[in-house]
Order: sequence, then structure tokens, then C-alpha cells
Amino acid sequence: MYIDGVFSGGGIRGIALIGAIEEIEKRGYQFARVAGASAGAIIAALTAAGYKSKEIFTLIDDMDLTMLLDERKSFLPFSLTKWVALYWTLGLYKGDALEEWLEEMLARKGLRTFSDLPHQKLRIVASDITNGRLMVIPDDLNQYGLDPKSFSIARAVRMSCSIPYFFEPVRLKVDRETIIIVDGGVLSNFPIWLFENEHNQRERPIIGIKLSPKTDEMPKNKIENAIQLFKALFETMKDAHDARHISSKQEKDIIFIPSTGVFATEFALTDEMKQELFEQGRECAIKFFNSWKYDRRFKVL
Repeated sequence: MYIDGVFSGGGIRGIALIGAIEEIEKRGYQFARVAGASAGAIIAALTAAGYKSKEIFTLIDDMDLTMLLDERKSFLPFSLTKWVALYWTLGLYKGDALEEWLEEMLARKGLRTFSDLPHQKLRIVASDITNGRLMVIPDDLNQYGLDPKSFSIARAVRMSCSIPYFFEPVRLKVDRETIIIVDGGVLSNFPIWLFENEHNQRERPIIGIKLSPKTDEMPKNKIENAIQLFKALFETMKDAHDARHISSKQEKDIIFIPSTGVFATEFALTDEMKQELFEQGRECAIKFFNSWKYDRRFKVL
């Protein structure tokens, strides 16, 4: 039984996505196509490569996630270096360690570029803030003069994971212009619309996994100072587009995983915290499957 899968962003909380995927696998469903933004792009890429949920969790569980926080070396004091780096490089961490890790994990399954995957098996969302538009990879790469078939999957995921001010944005050289690419979640954190045509029709059932409560259960933003205003602005940019697109009909196909209090950039997780996130995702998926049924009207490919 084939389905299409969509995975939302959520930073380090993306570990919960893996727990939900384990339950999907237990039910006998297989992913024909996958898509994601930010942390969801990482899980989507590993899933497209052929990793099963237990393998993905083992990869992450065995890691010291703080190794992905690669700071730039400098002779300046750390506190000063941090702010100088933020001003000039636009991020506290380079993001190279994440891309290199992804390259290695994908290479183990024989993947390097999008030519190593079936057409549209994997689609990743990023944000082109130079031109102010959403970027779907590999679909939109031709618009930048780039060959989709030879484009690195790890590079695409790295683009989608460029959390503003946290990881440095990716700079694409297009002709003589530099295009700045940041986290896909800025413009579409849950791109479930990718697998629907212009008539809102689907080729096969879709199951989405979203790291947030249902739309009507989302807490209101408290705005009493400039920091809270910035947070509310970012959360609105991240979620408003997708929330408007998700209808009551679509909600029944989404596994919602509410926040557990773990911050998106809390990379210093203990093994116990990783396991808790995994179990939370699995439990939310079990609850979801208590009412969800595979629609036999769809063609099984």
C-alpha cells in the first residue's frame, strides 16, 4: 500500500517524525514519494534513500548532535566572534557539518544527486529571500541555471535547513548574482500542497506529519515587547500559509505532534530526551491510525 509522505520542519524536534514513521511502516504502508521542509527535509531525504525508521533513529541516537554546530574559528574572543560572524556571515554556525554528515549517510545508500532517485521521489522546500519566493528542489533549479539531475541532495537539504541567524544561509552563484537561500520553513513549513494538482486532486493517499497542534488548538502569540514581536512575526511567516491551505478534509490525513517543550535549536539532547521525542511521535501516530483508513479508490502503483 503506497502513500505520499509530507514532513514538517521543527528543528531538533524532528526526531518525533521518526517515531511516527515507524508506526506508518508497522501498518504496512510504503512511501512512493516524500517531501519536507527544514528538519522534515532531512527525514524525507533519508527515507527516500531507503533508510527505515529504526535505522534513522539509530543514526541520530548514536550522534552527539552538538557536532553539527560548527563555529567559525577566529583569534577574537568567542563572544565577540559570535556577533561578528552573525553580522557578516548571517549565521552563528556554518552548516557545513550538517551537509557533510548528510552526504555520508546518503552515500551509504548509493545516493549523491537527484539523478540517483526516481523522478519526483523527493522534493524539498527552501526560501529564496533574494528574489522573495518559495523554491521547490529539484523542480525549480532550472530557473537558476542549475541542472536538477546533477544537484547534490545533501546540498538541497542543507538549503532547506538554514534556520535564519542560526545556520548560515546558502549562497547560490547564478550568473554574476549571489542568491541567498534560507530555511524552507520560513515560507512553507509543511508543504502538503506539493502532492496535489491544480484541481486539488491526489494521485494516491497522503499522510502528513506536522510538528504542531491542530490549527484550532494553536496557542495565541503573546506580544508585549520587541522580542515577542519578532517571535510572533517568524511563527506567522512559518505557519500562516500552510494553515490556510489545510482544510478540514486534509486534517484527517495529518498526524499532529504537539510541542513537548523542546526548543527547535536545542541540540544538546540527552539520549533520554531523544527517546521521549521518538515515543511521542509514535504515540501520536497510533492515535491517528485509530480513525484513519487507506482509501482504496486510489491507484496502487
